[in-house]
Amino acid sequence: MAEITLIEAVTQALAYELKHDPSVVVLGEDVGVNGGVFRATAGLHARFGSERVIDTPLDETSIAGLAVGMAFQGMKAVAEAQFDGFIFPMMDHIVCHAARMRTRTRGRLHCPMVLRAPWGGGIRAPEHHSEAPEALFAHIPGLRVVIPSSPARAYGLLLAAIRDPDPVIFFEPKRIYRQYKEEVADDGEPLPLDVCFVLRDGSDLTLVTWGAHVKEALEAADALAGEGISTEVIDVATVKPLDFDTIHESVKKTGRCVIVHEAARTCGIGAEIAAQLAEKAMFDLVAPVERVTGYDTPMPLFRLEMKYLPSVDRIVAAAKRTLAYR
Repeated sequence: MAEITLIEAVTQALAYELKHDPSVVVLGEDVGVNGGVFRATAGLHARFGSERVIDTPLDETSIAGLAVGMAFQGMKAVAEAQFDGFIFPMMDHIVCHAARMRTRTRGRLHCPMVLRAPWGGGIRAPEHHSEAPEALFAHIPGLRVVIPSSPARAYGLLLAAIRDPDPVIFFEPKRIYRQYKEEVADDGEPLPLDVCFVLRDGSDLTLVTWGAHVKEALEAADALAGEGISTEVIDVATVKPLDFDTIHESVKKTGRCVIVHEAARTCGIGAEIAAQLAEKAMFDLVAPVERVTGYDTPMPLFRLEMKYLPSVDRIVAAAKRTLAYR
């Protein structure tokens, strides 16, 4: 079993589906000959040819439209938005057509497509290259929104996304594309969608996060453990539809919850989780829910970028505030 990075896990999952399902096609800007700006599709064009791995013009609107049209003709398109900030011209096709087709046709047609995008900050990129727009897509009925946090989860969740009969927005946290490796079997086994992953058991506090900030959440849990605090860490993974039951079960044990995400604070997914906790777990909580998030500003340029992103220190401070309630 090979040790691979998250970006290599994405490539491996794409290759597996291209090999085993002739209806799968990959398309996007520079995904073919050049192998993608982050090399997510490296080697796939040479292996599967230009009819399966398609270089498109620099036109995000057309990429999304092609993916939707292919889906209606029995193909499974895996489209790439080269950067998260380039995804907004695609929203018309995604929101008005991909997300609505099953309802519009009363189930006669569906739209099996995946829109992949490098997601989030932390790589010193310029404007429009460091967005975290998961809440925009999570608000749209008919869309599934998935954000992996490790090589193994990237591999298994991307397989599941490609096989899903409905459209999936698949955000890949580019800050950890090559940050570490882990063993991933190329066995074609998907991981379940719509399920949170409990990465660490705990009894005093629940930390909820997704994407790149799973790393900081685990580091914060280690720091708190040094002070005798037992922290449960939950990777949401599929932010829509949300597996609230897993979060609720954890909060029943701990009574306290801190939610961490790098997207802007207002109307973020953290607000939705906090609202559901208020509605369904009020009497399980012994302290107010804390949120550690990005700020309500555009992602700053690189000198301030890491001050924008939630840090281990900010997470630990929020944890101690909620633990102060007795």
